[in-house]
Amino acid sequence: PFLCSFCTIINVQGRKSRFRTPDDIEKLVRTNLAQGIHKFFVTDDNFARNQAWEPILDRLIQLRELEGLQFKITIQVDTMCHKIPRFIEKSGRAGVDRVFIGLESINPDSLEGSRKHQNKITEYRSMLQAWHKVGALTLAGLILGFPTDTPESITRDIQIIQKELPIDLLYFFILTPLPGSQDHKELYEQGVALATDMNTYDSVHVTMPHARMSEQELLGAYHQAWDTYYTPEHVETVIRRAKAWQFSMNKVKWMMLSFYAAAKVECVHPMDSGVFRRKYRRDRRRGLPQENALLFYARYGWEIVSKHCRYVGLYVMFHRAYRQVVKGSPSGTVDMAMQPVQAEELDTLELFTATPAAQIVVEKLKKKITNHSAVLPIS
Repeated sequence: PFLCSFCTIINVQGRKSRFRTPDDIEKLVRTNLAQGIHKFFVTDDNFARNQAWEPILDRLIQLRELEGLQFKITIQVDTMCHKIPRFIEKSGRAGVDRVFIGLESINPDSLEGSRKHQNKITEYRSMLQAWHKVGALTLAGLILGFPTDTPESITRDIQIIQKELPIDLLYFFILTPLPGSQDHKELYEQGVALATDMNTYDSVHVTMPHARMSEQELLGAYHQAWDTYYTPEHVETVIRRAKAWQFSMNKVKWMMLSFYAAAKVECVHPMDSGVFRRKYRRDRRRGLPQENALLFYARYGWEIVSKHCRYVGLYVMFHRAYRQVVKGSPSGTVDMAMQPVQAEELDTLELFTATPAAQIVVEKLKKKITNHSAVLPIS
């Protein structure tokens, strides 16, 4: 239902909603459970806007609560899904334990420029805390490379997220004008020089010029983003939050490790990564010669050994943070992200004060609240 300019779905697949019936969903769940599969990923780009979300969730709740079937579900939603009555509560009861959220940015200018009008930064904290209340892990995507971004502003935004938003896993993309998106159409018509190698349109390469960063600066900011978020201190903070809202601390440790290791060791996005990287000598891009077998397997063997040594080093770092929480060591600071949402925070949190655009959004919200209060009937 939305018009995000970087999205290809609305132009390629269309805007007409397509969905399975509750009967279809039940049949799929039962068939897979019979084969020992207990985890499901609902691939709707935004399940919260699926016209049949409630009957589907009701059917899944029936399977879990009345028949005792055990399964877990991962879904994708927008940042205003908590405003849909009963949606998050029923999602939790239906077995949703992981939620991918299209956060994209905490800068209203970037959201407005990409036509992501539905994202309201003043609702982020309420939405994230609502998911934690039903036991769902939150995974949020942050897009880097909006026109107003700089390496410094990207680092600042990530640090604000660490302190003030209870996001569990954060992953990063470089803003990419995917063919089929409105961004690509407009840039092509303007004659902007875009990357000609379609293999680079994977959201981890720079494919278009940026107004305030060179290609190397933007690529460097992308790689630095992973280091900024997945510090030992923040890993411990996220695990401590999981303990507070009663999610598996060990699972959080492993998921954070897998995300960070994919980016830093394998140098691929976590969504493209796995447990072990297999390579085949004869798998080459068209036009490239086959490598010598001795050289290929010698290098491949060294890569396997060196990468797993790095994996072990990262595991030790993440496990140390995990042990700190298990031992009950106090953090020594108040975790603002876990504090209840209050009206006063509009004037104090950096989320709402760091940029002029954020301050304007807050002022508009305050006026809306004031005007609404003024017309309330007196009982």
